[in-house]
Amino acid sequence: MKNFVSKIKSYVNSSYKAFFQIIISVFIILGVYYIGFIFGTRHPKQIVVEGIKNMTDSDIKADMGIFWEAFQKLRVNHYDSDKTTEKDFVYGAISGLASTFGDPNTVFFEPVESKKFKDDISGSFGGIGAEIGIKEGSLMIVAPIKDSPSDRAGLKPGDRIFKIEGKITSEMTVPEAVNVIRGKIGTQVNLSIYRDTWAAPKEFSITREEIVLPNLESKMLDDKIMYMRLHNFNEKSVSQFSKAASEFSNQGGKGLIFDLRGNPGGYLQVAVDLAGWFIKNGSLVVTQDYKNSMDFGFHSNGNEFFLNTPVVLLLDQGSASASEILAGALKFNRPDIKIVGAKSFGKGTVQDLEDLSDGSQLKVTIAHWIMPNGTSIEKNGIAPDYEVQILDDDIKNKNDAQMNKALEVLKLEMFGTSTTAKVQ
Repeated sequence: MKNFVSKIKSYVNSSYKAFFQIIISVFIILGVYYIGFIFGTRHPKQIVVEGIKNMTDSDIKADMGIFWEAFQKLRVNHYDSDKTTEKDFVYGAISGLASTFGDPNTVFFEPVESKKFKDDISGSFGGIGAEIGIKEGSLMIVAPIKDSPSDRAGLKPGDRIFKIEGKITSEMTVPEAVNVIRGKIGTQVNLSIYRDTWAAPKEFSITREEIVLPNLESKMLDDKIMYMRLHNFNEKSVSQFSKAASEFSNQGGKGLIFDLRGNPGGYLQVAVDLAGWFIKNGSLVVTQDYKNSMDFGFHSNGNEFFLNTPVVLLLDQGSASASEILAGALKFNRPDIKIVGAKSFGKGTVQDLEDLSDGSQLKVTIAHWIMPNGTSIEKNGIAPDYEVQILDDDIKNKNDAQMNKALEVLKLEMFGTSTTAKVQ
């Protein structure tokens, strides 16, 4: 009996001991987990998934697990996955993010593309000398630069680029197209171009050259009419415009034809400064409309030099951005200024460049331009008062029908005569 009781006591004591060991172990495990949780919260680590950094953001509501699930399936199952790097996947994903808005002006530049874009805006580069963009889903010539290879080849604003080096452009972004068009100076690029007046696309082989952007040209015509053509809005534009205005005054100028055809734009402030030569101080030039109901108006502040001068403005499909801002300011602040030519391109958005850590960039649309009458430039453009198209026969015969009409309209304003003028 004593042996039995001793065994019972021994069993109970060992059970208590085991129980307390379990309890202590649980507390130790919970304590270690808690300490680890607190440390992990205060010092979070980046989780690397197969060579790609995974970022977390409390503001992101989407299930990013679906992204990684798709990433893994594509990397494992796609036939060409062995030829694709993790960086290719990342850049492709960012490009997809940028394309979400259906906005051709919001784009992602890989590091190499980013460098080329920076070279573009420095003012000198190699290529065919044409501003290109996307409109209504088509890659097209916005404006060929005067005396550039594209201009000498006969390309015109509104020409649609159907193929580049035999590759259809329907899925190309502007940076992708630029990368193919650019190349070593002296080499050729082959373009398939479609124009609305043509039955089928035509082939062009254009030799690449170093492209230097022109600026402003001016000359005095008969009847004291000055002709000015501004090719872009850059840091030299205002000073050169001022010089031409001095020549206008010194030669007793009476009327002005201001040509913005083929001008793809440039600096906003240049457009605002030039508007001050034509309209009253304090007049609204353009409104920058941001998201969340934010907006900012730009007003003229100039010498009003041409305020009482008869002026005719020339526009075409290649007039874009800053050209449209200036044209809209003159159209809605000076109803007496008539516009001759064709409807402008309709590029009325503001982009901001965001540098990313690996040398790539995002060009992001952050605002829209609103004209003084409250309408948006984007996709609407500026409509002429007198629509005149340049036909193939005009090009062949070197007949500038738009300029001829501008002279006719200006002389009617100046002299009250509708005598048709023609410029050779």
